[in-house]
Amino acid sequence: MYVCSCFGVTEQQVKQHAEAGACTPRQIASACKAGTDCGGCVRRIQALLGRGECPRREPLERRADPSATSASPPADAFPEAA
Repeated sequence: MYVCSCFGVTEQQVKQHAEAGACTPRQIASACKAGTDCGGCVRRIQALLGRGECPRREPLERRADPSATSASPPADAFPEAA
C-alpha cells in the first residue's frame, strides 16, 4: 500500500528505511522524499515508525565529552589578548 502518493513510497519502503535506522519522519524524508511535498502522509509515517523504538538522543556536548555538565565553555577556552 502506498504511504506517499506524491513520490510513490510504499509502507514496505518506509519500514525498510526504519529498519536501516531512520527513526523520525524527517529521516524517512531524507531517505526517500516521503512527506516532503504535500505532507499528507506524515501522520501515517509517524504511525508506521511507532514510539519509543529509537534510542533517545543526548545533546552534542554530552556525546562529545561525557564529563561535561553544562554547555558553557571552560574558563580557559578564550585566552586573553596580549
